[in-house]
Amino acid sequence: MNGAHRRPDEPAPVGAEAVHHLLVLPDRDAAEEAAAEAVERFRLGREPELVREALAGEDDAEDAQWLVVIEEPAPDLDPAALDALAAEYDGWLESE
Repeated sequence: MNGAHRRPDEPAPVGAEAVHHLLVLPDRDAAEEAAAEAVERFRLGREPELVREALAGEDDAEDAQWLVVIEEPAPDLDPAALDALAAEYDGWLESE
């Protein structure tokens, strides 16, 4: 491939490790909107997963963050672009 990125519809090379990107967002509405925007903007092959995560030590359900989990078979997405998307919805990016 000579350093070129795969097209979103191309399968990952055999043995490629999956990368998880987490958009951490303040509420469900922001998470749903960011997930839909990510699919459109980055032409994702599948829908991101939405996960509710309570903040450590918090009992109040209102103090939960929402994660948009974007899994890609190879690290082709630009982390800066993902972080910018999260920032549009008052969130941030964490990658695993």
